[in-house]
Amino acid sequence: MEDKVTPFAPPPARADADAAEPAHPPFAQSEEYQKVLVAAHEHLLNSIEDERIDIDAWAPDTVVRYVHTQTASFVQEWRIPINEAEMEVVAAALVKELTGFGPLEDLLHDPTIEDILINGYKDIHVSQGGRLLRAPQRFSDDSHLLRILRRILAPLGRRLDESNPMVDARLPNGGRLNAIISPLAVDGPMVSIRKFRKDPFTPDELLRMGTFDQAMQALLHAMVLGRCNILVSGGTSSGKTSLLNALASYIPPDERVITVEDTAELSLNHPHVVRLESRIGGADGNGAVSIRDLVRNSLRMRPDRIVVGEVRGAEVLEMLQAMNTGHDGSMATIHANSPRDCLYRIEMLAGFAGFQGSEDSLRRQIASAIDFIVQISRLGSGRRVLVSITEITGVGDNLISTQEMFRHEIQLDADGKERDHWVGLGFHPHSHKLEPFRRQLREALEGGY
Repeated sequence: MEDKVTPFAPPPARADADAAEPAHPPFAQSEEYQKVLVAAHEHLLNSIEDERIDIDAWAPDTVVRYVHTQTASFVQEWRIPINEAEMEVVAAALVKELTGFGPLEDLLHDPTIEDILINGYKDIHVSQGGRLLRAPQRFSDDSHLLRILRRILAPLGRRLDESNPMVDARLPNGGRLNAIISPLAVDGPMVSIRKFRKDPFTPDELLRMGTFDQAMQALLHAMVLGRCNILVSGGTSSGKTSLLNALASYIPPDERVITVEDTAELSLNHPHVVRLESRIGGADGNGAVSIRDLVRNSLRMRPDRIVVGEVRGAEVLEMLQAMNTGHDGSMATIHANSPRDCLYRIEMLAGFAGFQGSEDSLRRQIASAIDFIVQISRLGSGRRVLVSITEITGVGDNLISTQEMFRHEIQLDADGKERDHWVGLGFHPHSHKLEPFRRQLREALEGGY
C-alpha cells in the first residue's frame, strides 16, 4: 500500500537570536510538532494495516518498541528535520494515540487535576487547586479531538455526531464528561471533564486543608450523628460533592443509605450504600427515569437516609416529603450563593414542580424538613472553605427564620498575609436532635455554647 504521508518542507532557517528576541516555544507546543505528529500517525496506521497487526493483542512494552521503530523509519524516510530528543517526543505521543486518549492521556491520569476544559482543538484549560490554568497540550484539529472523544465514549455506548451533538456521560473511573459539538457549538467541540478522587476526602483531611476549623467539625459531626437534615449549598466547583462525601463518613455503619443522582458522582465511604442514577430517554423520550422518580422509589427501599446528589428540579418535593416523613439524617446539595438564596431556590423549584399549597404552607414544610444549611465557597485563591453554617429555626412573619452558627472571615496577620478565621456567633442550636451532644459541643466550640 502506498503511504499517504505528505512530506514536510524543512523549517525556515532561524536568524541568530539576540537578547531582545522572545524564546521559541518548546517543540511539543509548536505547529511543526503538530504537522510531524499527524503525518507520523498516518504513516504508523498504514504500517499497521499493511502488516495486519493486532495492536490490542500486544503487550504495552511491545507496542512502545514498535512505535519507536516506525517513528525512526518515518523520520529517516521523509528526512524530517528533527533531532533525536524531538523524535522521542513524537514517538511517546504516538503511543498515547494508539493505546490511550492522545493529548488527554496525561491530564486524565494526573491526580492534581480536577477539571479538564476543552474549548476547541487548540485550547485546553485545567483546574488545579481550584484555579484555572492553560494546559500545554492541544489537538491537531477538530477531527483529532472528535476521534479521541469517540474513543472515550465508545465503551459507554454513547454517540456523538450531527444527529446527537450533545452528550453527558459517566466515565468508568467515576468522572463525568460533557461534550457539545457543531452545529450547537459554534467554535468547535466544547468538552468538560470533571474528575473525582479515587478516595474521597475525609473530614480530618478537610480540617487539615483549612476547609473548616475544629469547632465547626464538631458541630458537623453532631449534625450527622443527630440525624439532622442537611443541605450543602454552594456555587459551581465550590466543593459541595467533596463535602457531602466527607459528611457521609460520619453516618453509622449499621444504617442503609440510598444515593440518588443525575450522574453518579458520590463515592460514600460507607459499608451499606445503594446508588441510583437517572436515565435520559431515547429520541422519543421513552425510557426516561428522572431523579424525582428515583427519590419516590427510594422511599420504598427501606432507607435510613436518602442522599440526593444535587437538587435541581421537581425532585425537591419528594425530598422535602422524605425529610418530613421519618427519613431524618438525609442530605443533598444545591446550587446557591448563600443560605437565604438556597431557601429562595427551594421555593422556586417547588413552584415549578407544581406545589399546590399556599406560600405559607410551603415555607412551613421547608422549615420543618431542613435543619441546617452548610454553605461552601471557592475563594479567589482557589481554596474551598465553609463560609457559613446556618440553622433553620422555624417560620415567622411568613418568612423562614434562620440563625447563623458560624461565619467565615479573612483576617490579616502581622505579616499582612490573609488568614482564615471562623466566628462562632454563640447562639444555642434550637434543634432537639443535638440535645445529646450539648456537652461535647460546649467543650469543642470553645465555650460558645
